[in-house]
Amino acid sequence: MRKIPFLRPNLVTQDTFANYLSQIEKSRWYSNYGPLNTLFENRVLTEYYEGNGAVLTVNNATSGLMLAINQSKRPKGRFAIMPSFTFSATPLAAMWCGLEPYFVDVNKDDWCMNEELVKDALTKLGDKVAAVVPYATFGTDLDLSFYKQIHESGIPVVFDAAPSFGTTGRSGSFGQNFPGPIVFSFHATKSFGIGEGGLVYSADKDLISQIRQAGNFGFSTDRETISQGLNSKISEYSAAIALATLDAFPEKSKKRQQIYQWYREQFQQIPVLKKEWQFQKTEGEIAHQFMPVLCPKDQSNLDFVKLLADNQIEARTYFSPTCHQQNYFKSFNRTLMPITNNISGRIISLPLWEEMKQSDIVQVTEVLAKGLEP
Repeated sequence: MRKIPFLRPNLVTQDTFANYLSQIEKSRWYSNYGPLNTLFENRVLTEYYEGNGAVLTVNNATSGLMLAINQSKRPKGRFAIMPSFTFSATPLAAMWCGLEPYFVDVNKDDWCMNEELVKDALTKLGDKVAAVVPYATFGTDLDLSFYKQIHESGIPVVFDAAPSFGTTGRSGSFGQNFPGPIVFSFHATKSFGIGEGGLVYSADKDLISQIRQAGNFGFSTDRETISQGLNSKISEYSAAIALATLDAFPEKSKKRQQIYQWYREQFQQIPVLKKEWQFQKTEGEIAHQFMPVLCPKDQSNLDFVKLLADNQIEARTYFSPTCHQQNYFKSFNRTLMPITNNISGRIISLPLWEEMKQSDIVQVTEVLAKGLEP
């Protein structure tokens, strides 16, 4: 039986970015929004956003969230409304900006924040809301019209879209023409992985300019700090890897979509899995990072993770525990969490990486099916 790791990052190889590295040696420009970084930003804007708006690279998505929230938040606000079913970086970024997370339950089908509960929270909290920070769960092409209305009403919306780069759907690339910041992750484990890094997009060019300034120590053109800032720049070496990844990404994305489809087909072909297991309702074309699925309602995800491990298959439970279940966050205000709590006890993230074969997916699903045998 083949050992199957959960993730097996597959960054581009040195030969694919050697030409970009040689350009660094010629320019001797190593950081500070250099020519390769500028080329990458321009290509992303042109190839993914039809030249609309602006983009900015950041050294990681958490820094991107911190900068985006800090530059967008209402000055007198206290709360950042967000799902609990998200990665810890989301509430942590808000806290670094001096805000308190206000956790909201998610929908039972797409696992994204429940919009009716968001409305209720906005009414309840009123002027105390500093920002709304939705999460595009596992890269789905979430309809942004509801959040666009909120943003345009004067309540800033900052999207945590960490796994969503490359997602396309109803409006083109995810976030296209959205007036608030959309923050992506380029961590090695993401589908668009460069080692460490991220990107912020917005249709609002002035907002991206403000975030760029804050990410460069709050410097004015005279290199005087005139606002709160930090250092979020990526090096030209990271930009070189990002450019090579951009070249290879269509093929990488296609492979990930194929593996995801193999999983769906296997679950449909095995009666006990088809009957008892639940998929996330997703929209659009997604460069899937892993394969999330819910185990049967009367069973624990941890039992299946152990079963898989006993059969040399590594799995995870993103996100379990969810944020409101973690000691560090459990004191913060929240709505009732019946859906989030249910998903948390059932979620299993199955292996998905680009070199996987169809036989690997058969192996994973057969082990899960055996776990349901009487």
